[in-house]
Amino acid sequence: MRRFIVGMTGASGAIIGVRLLEELKKDPEIETHLVLSDGAKMNIALETPLTVEEVKALADICYPIEDIAASIASGSFLVEGMAVVPCSIKALSAIANSYNANLLTRAADVTVKEGRPLILSPRETPLHRGHLKLMFEASEIGARIIPPMMTFYHRPKSVEEMVDHTVGRLLDALKVEHNLFKRWEGS
Repeated sequence: MRRFIVGMTGASGAIIGVRLLEELKKDPEIETHLVLSDGAKMNIALETPLTVEEVKALADICYPIEDIAASIASGSFLVEGMAVVPCSIKALSAIANSYNANLLTRAADVTVKEGRPLILSPRETPLHRGHLKLMFEASEIGARIIPPMMTFYHRPKSVEEMVDHTVGRLLDALKVEHNLFKRWEGS
């Protein structure tokens, strides 16, 4: 069984986290552990047709964000990696500075300290120097920064195709096979 943690924060882009959970759920050999911030719950309601309960149902196990005694708060609980998507600047700051005020940031810190892949997908624009500094600091401690960037070489015809391209890139970073987009093969 492959285990992954998905954290969703209050940044815009809840659909990207939802799509990641949907894709991970397709593989019966993958177990997902989900932590939602209060902001994520609000954005799920604002940005998607889903309820918070429907999003939670996409994961195998869900934890309250204040449950710092949960299994995913310990390095002895084996997971293959964690993705925080979308990742608010608040969560990015906490992770970059090892400020473990809740389960999401604690699980991210544990992921880094255990040398496991931590993927952060900040969704903010424009970026000021402080945002860029936080991304750099998070990368220095071992996180991979994969913001949802629009791409056009695959000629997307919808927002859904653009979201799937981002989710595919996140799955690539987690080493999970998918067929969400056509890979570039050169000109």
